[in-house]
Amino acid sequence: MKAIQLLGKEKIQLSELAKPEIAEKEVLIKVRAASICGTDVRMYKNGYPTASEETPLTLGHEISGDIVEVGASVNFYKKGMRVAIAPNMGCGICDQCVSGNTHLCDSYEAFGINLPGGFAEYLVIPEKAVRQGNISLIPDALSYEEAALIEPFSCVFNGQEIAGNKPGDHVLIIGSGPIGIMHAMLARARGAGKVMMNDLSESRLADAKKMIPDLIPLTSENLQEKISAETNHQGVDLCIIAAPAPQAQEASFNYMAMNGRCLFFGGLPKEIEEVKLNTNILHYKQLRVFGCTRASLMGYRTSAQLVASGRIPLKELITKRYSIDQFDEALDNAKKAIGLKNVIVFKE
Repeated sequence: MKAIQLLGKEKIQLSELAKPEIAEKEVLIKVRAASICGTDVRMYKNGYPTASEETPLTLGHEISGDIVEVGASVNFYKKGMRVAIAPNMGCGICDQCVSGNTHLCDSYEAFGINLPGGFAEYLVIPEKAVRQGNISLIPDALSYEEAALIEPFSCVFNGQEIAGNKPGDHVLIIGSGPIGIMHAMLARARGAGKVMMNDLSESRLADAKKMIPDLIPLTSENLQEKISAETNHQGVDLCIIAAPAPQAQEASFNYMAMNGRCLFFGGLPKEIEEVKLNTNILHYKQLRVFGCTRASLMGYRTSAQLVASGRIPLKELITKRYSIDQFDEALDNAKKAIGLKNVIVFKE
């Protein structure tokens, strides 16, 4: 089978591997779609501890496909089921795993991170992932490409569950990339009163507005004054920073209403990971600040249901589809932030 493997910093290759065999408690997936994520780009640019020329790592953690083989001791799952795959799995023993947060396990594993991932024609779902529930069924009406995007959307869902998003809230999203647009789609679906979006790129704001007609795009010049005007001088109830920009985190408190919530979604590059925050604003406005990472299995399944319902039109984020032989082109576009989501599609 063909697979895209990382061998080190800026070293990637299209490999020809043997089709994997499964054990009696495992499931084999024929991958139908796998989308490129910012994490894939960072792993390519910086390398990753689990990837070397001696131990190549198959990338890809946003995955959908068909079940083509089922181990003799596996219950419920059948050949021919259309599925999407949650990538994270825990040890199953620690307090985080027992509480349902397998994605926060200290020894967590993930497809495309420290296990073979979905940029390959086939993917083995190990026993632990089968038992923990990493396989989610998808309806026939949902395309494989859209189903692959359930994974990043589940991270967005996790963030808004943590920070809270109440009907009528004034919501500001900083960053108009795929994650920012997913946040806007979800905030709107959850009944936000106004959804505003800020980005340095006016063209990207215009593209986001086309997808979400009632979105309020705000350019960066005099941003605080614009937010004040849109919120009757109250500020926003929820601010989501969906861009790897320390200056956006530093400025966010200035945009907040009393009792507001601020979500720092995603991390910053290591060389700029420390930011200055005005804690007097935090104190006197009684703000709450949240972080989030990955998504629980229950969050993934809930996200899959939301996407399948049609209320979150993720298909609009798919800029271009590629074969696995065109992966270099897809990765290059992702590195240059050309378009939104670049998806690798596999033939039957």
